[in-house]
Amino acid sequence: MIIKEVRDVDELEPITGEYIMVKALEDGVTIIGLTRGRDTKFHHSEKLDQGEIMIAQFTGHTSAIKVRGRAEIFTKIGKSTSGRGE
Repeated sequence: MIIKEVRDVDELEPITGEYIMVKALEDGVTIIGLTRGRDTKFHHSEKLDQGEIMIAQFTGHTSAIKVRGRAEIFTKIGKSTSGRGE
């Protein structure tokens, strides 16, 4: 008989997290994904140049997304701008 070990109940649930879209308004905008769990850690980062767009999803691994630099951030609740004003 083969028994499969299930480490976490969350592994059984589909990922249906919210999406965000980030549009860089300058070169060098950094997007950082932060993990879930007991300790929050960086798990992924991307650099965007002016005009580039990234679409990201909150998942079982990603609980927060940090945007560094001037960018427009679009979510289901609206639009925001990060970075310094002109």
